[in-house]
Amino acid sequence: MTGKGLWRGALTAAVMGLATSAMAQAELKVMAPAAPGGGWDQTARSMQQALTQAGLAKSVQVTNVPGAGGSIGIAQFVNGAKGDGNQLMVMGYVMVGALLTNKSPVTLDQTTPIARLTGEYEAIVVPADSPIKTAKDLVAAVKADPAKVTWAGGSAGGVDHIAAALFAKAAGADPTKINYIPFSGGGESLAAILGGKVTAGIAGYGEFESQIKAGKLRLIGLTTPASKNTAEMPSLKANGVDLEIANWRAVVAPPGISADQKKVLTETIDKLVKSKEWAEILKQKGWDDAYLSGDAFAKFLADDQNRTKEVLTSVGLVKS
Repeated sequence: MTGKGLWRGALTAAVMGLATSAMAQAELKVMAPAAPGGGWDQTARSMQQALTQAGLAKSVQVTNVPGAGGSIGIAQFVNGAKGDGNQLMVMGYVMVGALLTNKSPVTLDQTTPIARLTGEYEAIVVPADSPIKTAKDLVAAVKADPAKVTWAGGSAGGVDHIAAALFAKAAGADPTKINYIPFSGGGESLAAILGGKVTAGIAGYGEFESQIKAGKLRLIGLTTPASKNTAEMPSLKANGVDLEIANWRAVVAPPGISADQKKVLTETIDKLVKSKEWAEILKQKGWDDAYLSGDAFAKFLADDQNRTKEVLTSVGLVKS
């Protein structure tokens, strides 16, 4: 290598080192637009843990802004964090639907897409002492009178609500008649289910896992493909309920950030998802790695908004 080549190589290494150093010194803020205990909160706090443990950020501050499926949080984020390259907001499928059903004036098009992080199938549970023992029992109850079966889940229009409506549809009942009770945080929803205040609960499996293993909740079924069916992890589809749906969670940045700021954030998240710390969290939580970034994630997000609007319209949650 010539002296000029060596100099260029050293300069490139120095620039890369500075970029890595800048990321490691970053003091990030991550908004979870929901109450503590749910999937977004868990995702934000898992990011906080992995980013700091892996040395990818000097500090990570998590804030909770609950309400209306993220509609309140996104409004605060878009208006208050504009141009700030050190802020991120956790979001996902729930927010896509909630913004539509709440007719939010603020949309995801106003954010800067960074990356999709995780995927998770939905779980339907009942209290351990419930007379409902199987998916067929729940189908029979919903078919007899969908309004008598109360569901606890996340925000209106989110993946939990959509899954409950699709369950009713698969059971041969009117999905517009379901009795769905939305909660802004997983902790509140769990308390309602454990307290027997609702017939069934629906959320990502990770939110119920400890209570299922402790024998306090009975797992009725998962919204997984039939091929994933086992006795311990029953698939609804393999047990006669034509319902398969997956949740996903992602992070976006505020509007108005520079191309360089977006690049640094994207590279930081790329390093996060490739870290051993993040891999351990995915294993602990039972989350699937659904990493997708850049233009591919932006396209996925745009397409999913269109798909979700079609589903919500078909089950009567959004008027066409």
